[in-house]
Amino acid sequence: MSEQNRPTDAPPSPVPPVPVVRRPRWNVGLIWLVPVVAALIGIGMVAHNWASEGPSVEISFITAEGLEAGKTQVKYKDVVIGLVDSIRLAKDRTHIIARVKLDKAASSFATTDSRFWVVRPRFGTTGVTGIGTLLSGAYIGADVGVSSDVSKSFIGLERPPAVIHGSPGRRFVLRAADIGSLDIGSPVYYRRIQVGRVVSYELDKDGKQMKVDVFVDAPYDRYVTVSSRFWNASGVDLNLDASGLKLSTQSLATVIAGGVAFQSPPGPRDATPAAEDAEFVLFDDLQTAMAPPDGEPEYLQMRFEQSLRGLGVGAQVDFRGIVVGRVVSIDLDYEADKQSFPLIVGVVIYPQRFGRAGEKIAQLGKDESDKNTRMAAFVKPLIAHGLRAQARVGNLLTGQLYIALDFMPNAPKTEFDASARPVQMPTVPGSFDQLQEQMTGIVEKLGKIPFESIGKHLDSTIVQLDKTLRQVNDSTLPQFNATLAGAQGTLGSAQQAVSANSPMQQSLAQTLAEMQRAARSLRALTDYLGVHPESLLRGKPVDPALRDAPEKNSKGNPP
Repeated sequence: MSEQNRPTDAPPSPVPPVPVVRRPRWNVGLIWLVPVVAALIGIGMVAHNWASEGPSVEISFITAEGLEAGKTQVKYKDVVIGLVDSIRLAKDRTHIIARVKLDKAASSFATTDSRFWVVRPRFGTTGVTGIGTLLSGAYIGADVGVSSDVSKSFIGLERPPAVIHGSPGRRFVLRAADIGSLDIGSPVYYRRIQVGRVVSYELDKDGKQMKVDVFVDAPYDRYVTVSSRFWNASGVDLNLDASGLKLSTQSLATVIAGGVAFQSPPGPRDATPAAEDAEFVLFDDLQTAMAPPDGEPEYLQMRFEQSLRGLGVGAQVDFRGIVVGRVVSIDLDYEADKQSFPLIVGVVIYPQRFGRAGEKIAQLGKDESDKNTRMAAFVKPLIAHGLRAQARVGNLLTGQLYIALDFMPNAPKTEFDASARPVQMPTVPGSFDQLQEQMTGIVEKLGKIPFESIGKHLDSTIVQLDKTLRQVNDSTLPQFNATLAGAQGTLGSAQQAVSANSPMQQSLAQTLAEMQRAARSLRALTDYLGVHPESLLRGKPVDPALRDAPEKNSKGNPP
C-alpha cells in the first residue's frame, strides 16, 4: 500500500535523529595570530640585527668639523664599514667624542693599533687631498692594524697617515739636528725618482736631536743598503768652487716643500740591504753626505790675544788646505795680571780626515786609554817643530775668518803642558794682524823722522839756491850768449870754405880723382906680378902683336 493510500489516522513512523556536528570556534583564535606573527618577525629582526651588528667604538677628535650624527660614514678604501651614531663634548671640553657603530664584518677595526681620521679637503705644500668630499661631505677614514687586542676607545689623527698598514715597503729612521723644511708627506728621492715619503717626526727625550721616520716603497726599498747616505734635499744647493758655480736640486717640489734623498757613496761599498727600522744620519747636503766618515772627534782649545771679528761657530779648521774640523765655541776670558781679555776658541778635530796621518794618530796613542792623553802625545812633537794655530781671512768681501793649522818656521818657542785638559794648541797672530803690526811699525819709524828740522834746512837751502840763480841770470848768461855768437860766426866761415863752388872744394875733388887712378894702376901692377913674378928680374916682355904692328904716331894714327 502506497503512502498515498495509507490512512491518515495511522500513527507516523519514527524518524531517526540527525547527528549534530560540533565544529571548533576558530573564528575567535585567528585574531591573535597577527600580533604573534608580528612579534616573531620583530624578534627575528632584532636577532638578525644583533647578529649582524658590529662593535661600537668611541673616537676623540679636537673638533667635530664636518661630522654629523646619523649621516657621517666610516670608510676603508672607499667602502662603508660604519656610521657615526652620536657626537658629544668631553667632560673637560678639550675635545669631542664620536660614537661609531661598526659593521659586523669590520670587527677587526676595533683593535689597539687601528687608526681613524677625518677626511676633508686639505691644501698643503705636498698637494691637495680629500677634494672629493666637497660634494659628498666629510667622512671618517680608517686603517686596520695588525694587533689582536680589542679596544673601544681611540684618539683620532688630525691628518691622514702617510702610509697605511700593509703597504709594500720598509720604514727607516733618520737622525738629524733639525728637521729643516721637512713635513709629513715630504717626498723621498733616489736618483731623482720619488720612491717614498716622510711618515712622522718627533723630538728626542733629551731635546738634542730629531727622529724622522721615512717609508720607502717596494721595490725601491732594496736600494737602501747599510752604506746608504741620506741628506736633506730641501731648497737649492749652490756651490762655488774652482770649476765654477753649480746649482743642484731634486725637483721643484723640494724647493717649496722639502724632501729627502739617499744614495750610496761611489766606490766599492757594502751592498747588504738595510733592515727594517735601521737608523741613518740625515746630513745637511749632498757634499757632506758623500764625504768620508769623520769618526770620533777630538776636542782642542786655542787662546788668541787679538780680536777675532769675523770668526763664528761652525767656521772651518784647515790643515794645509784640508778641512779637518770646525769651531764649536768662542768664549771670552780675563787675565787680571795682564789686564787683558783673551779669546778661548774650542774646536773639534776629526782624525779620520787626516787619512793615513789619522791612522798614525790612533797607532801613536793606542796604549793610552784617555783621549786627551793620546791627542797630547800626538801634537807635542809637532808643536816642538812649529805647529801653530792662526786665524786667517777666508773671504775678503765678507771678512770671515777660519782657523789654520800650519808649521811656522819662525814661531817663538812655547811651553806645552801635556797634562792640560783639554789639550791647548798654541797660536800666533793672524796674517792681517801681522800686517797691522808692520804698518804700525812703519808709522812709528816715520814718526821718528825730524821733519821740522829738515824743513828749516830746506828753507835755507832754497834761499841760497835763489841767490845763485839770480847771479847766473845777471852775469853768467850774458857772457854765455856772447860766446855762442862767436862760435856761430866761426861755424859760418867754415861752412863757406867747404861749399861746393869754393876752390878748396874743387882741389879736393881733383886730388881724390888722382888718388883713385893711382889706386887702379897699383891694383893692375899687383895682379900682373901675381901672374908673372919673373918680371921683377927680366922686365916686362914685349907683346908680339904690338911689336909687329905699325908704329903709331903720338896721336894714335898710322903714318
